[in-house]
This record gives sequence, C-alpha cells and structure tokens, in this order.
Amino acid sequence: MAAVVLIGAQWGDEGKGKITDYLAEKADMVVRYQGGNNAGHTVVINNQIFKLHLIPSGIFYPDKLCIIGNGLVIDPKVLLDELDYLQSKGIFTGNLRISGNAHVIMPYHRMLDALEEEFKGEQKLGTTKRGIGPAYKDKASRSGIRIMDLLDKNEFSRKLAYNLKEKNLILTKIYGHEELNYSELLQEYLEYAEKIKKYVADTSLIVNQYLEEGKKVLFEGAQGTLLDLDHGTYPYVTSSNPIAGGACVGSGVGPTKINKILGVVKSYTTRVGEGPFPTELTESMGELIRNRGGEFGTTTGRPRRCGWLDTVILKYAVRINGISDIAFTKLDVLTGISPLKICTGYSYRGKMLTEFPMSLSVLAECEAVYEEMPGWQEDLTGITKFEELPTAARNYISRVEELLKVPVSILGVGPGRTKTIIRQKIF
Repeated sequence: MAAVVLIGAQWGDEGKGKITDYLAEKADMVVRYQGGNNAGHTVVINNQIFKLHLIPSGIFYPDKLCIIGNGLVIDPKVLLDELDYLQSKGIFTGNLRISGNAHVIMPYHRMLDALEEEFKGEQKLGTTKRGIGPAYKDKASRSGIRIMDLLDKNEFSRKLAYNLKEKNLILTKIYGHEELNYSELLQEYLEYAEKIKKYVADTSLIVNQYLEEGKKVLFEGAQGTLLDLDHGTYPYVTSSNPIAGGACVGSGVGPTKINKILGVVKSYTTRVGEGPFPTELTESMGELIRNRGGEFGTTTGRPRRCGWLDTVILKYAVRINGISDIAFTKLDVLTGISPLKICTGYSYRGKMLTEFPMSLSVLAECEAVYEEMPGWQEDLTGITKFEELPTAARNYISRVEELLKVPVSILGVGPGRTKTIIRQKIF
C-alpha cells in the first residue's frame, strides 16, 4: 500500500498541477478531496496547456482511475463543460468517478456569493463568486443537495422546493434580487443528472479497495495550507480543508492508510485576494516575478500578489500537515535575480517572531526579516540532475531544507513534465 497526500504549503497556486501530473504516471489512482471550481490546476503536456478546475490531473493518463471525492462541492454545468473540453482535446474521461456524497452548487449559491461579497464592501473576502462558500454553508447547516439527491428525481424535487423557498426570500427581501424559477431549475438540473450519472459511484469504497490491494493512490488537494478553513489566515480562507487531514475526511479513508505527505512549495510566495502578506513585493520586483512566473489565476485570471519566499509560513505548513517531503517548484523563475531574499522571521512591535502568529491583526503588523543569498544567471530549464544546478541554486535549496528540516525531494525547473528533477522517489 502506498498513499501520498499532495498539498499546497503556501496560499495555493504552488504548482500542484504539474507535480500531480508527474506523480500520476507512477500512481494507480488520483483522488481530489476538497474544494470546488474555485481552484485551478495548469498542466503542460507536449507544450500544450490544459487548465483543470474540478477533475483530477490524473485524467491525462487513461489507465489511472480519477476520483472526485465526497469533500467537494460540484457545479454540474462546470463539470460537464470541463468534460467536454477534455474530450474535445482527445482526452479519455471514462476513468472518472464522482462521489454520490459530494454536494451540488446551485445557481442560488453563485448569486448569494456575489451579493454577499458586494454587501461586505471593505470587509470583502475576495472570493471567486463561484458559489463555493454558500454551498459549504448549506452542507454545514444540513440543507445541502448531494449528487445522490440529484439522481433521485423525487428527492431532488422535494429538496429543491424547500431550499428555493428560503433562498428566494433571501434574494428578494434582503438583496432586492429577482427570484429563481423552480420549474426551470428542476428541468435544468435533471438534465445535468442524466449526463453525469454514469460517473457516480461509492468512491470511498473504491479508494479503500485500491489501498487494500496494495495499489498506489495519490490524494490531490486544491488551494493551500494558509487558505484552510481552520488553520489558514481566517477569514481570508477557502470554505474547506486543503490540509493533509482533509484528505481523510474528503475521500473517506482512515489516517492510518496515509504513508507520505508531499508539500508543494513555490520558490517564492504568492496569494490571491485580500489579507496580510508580510513578504509582498509591490514594486517592480513583484511585477517581474508575476510576469515571469505567469502568476495569474487559472480559474479567474486575476493577477496574483507576489513576494519573497516565507519560511515562517512554511514551518507552520510542515507542522500542520506533517509534511515528509517537499516539491519545490518554479526555481527557474528566480534566474537572473540577485540577491535573493528568504524570510526567516517577523518583526512585531520590537519582538522577533519565528512561529506563525494565530492572530490576523498581529500578522498584519508583522514585517519580514530576511536573509540574503546570491542568485544565479544560468538557465535551469534543461538541467535534469541536482548536481548540475548552479552552486547558488543548490545553496538556495539547501538553506530551505535547513530551515524547514524537511528534504526537497522534487524540483521543478520549468513548465511541463520533463522539466523536473527527482532527488528522492515519492512512489
């Protein structure tokens, strides 16, 4: 049995899609365990760019089973559009399975997401307005509609009527929005159900069967540690648990089944949306990194905020997730920049903090304390062995390992599957 959980160790967008795609070749199954189409993974195959939002990156391997777990919230239209997109590119999608326990995003979720965000004004969270938060809210209040409900016409009709009665009151009385039509929604979503029913299964059972048979399973998280609902920079977080522990809840496997936790770390730091960001670069250096790294949201196209590598955040991620190995991505983006800076602590009201603060207000006052290291000028994209990297690049990686006390087992030195250096096998 080999089960690896792959998580983002920063604020998301660390390059998980590339690493998942690389490891999927060695795995028998890839499981997405949380989030919705507010996340996005970019995968480059033979210079062709693919953008995924719901479907696991393992879909590009027709012999790998791909699972959308119970921890997700699914917009059926987005799912079907993504399936059509992949099929139009010649990608086989018959290896996809969807948990019947996953929850459904409805149009009122999307509407409420946008209206609530507008209502908050300066207190807005910077959501993607895809309906993710309101769908998880309904799940927590036990009024959500699950995929299995969608496949049962009588059950879906009953739940939709009940939910729409409440949601239309909120839309019309609080926000002055026109109400949604029950009959139109019923018909639209029953048509979606007909198209997706062939993919629906008891995915927890399937995943555990694979593990019991000694097969290799890769659990793929979306977003990142600092966006976790419980352990992230609340309230500027997502509505689910991207951390490693979320893999058990969101896919229906026990923690004793997990063997390794692979934390994906970008060679610098980015975040999207609102909230404190101690190492943020707001001048020309931030713009340089953004353009070189293609730091624009896969799902939204929004420019990402960029900054130097923050090891205070990463030490926290190691602790919260139990990270055993690191995949370090986009090292090539730093080529030609010297000196490079690594944040090793925060200055807060005259005190030095080396652990990530619990309080968001404290974090907002923190100033990054840096170590400087020389950069390199050589192109890294053709390098396949760690020993062939420039001395400055090797030193940069070694210093990260010293600070985090976790080995960097995988290095990304460019887009695409081949631009990867393996120092230690994960599977």
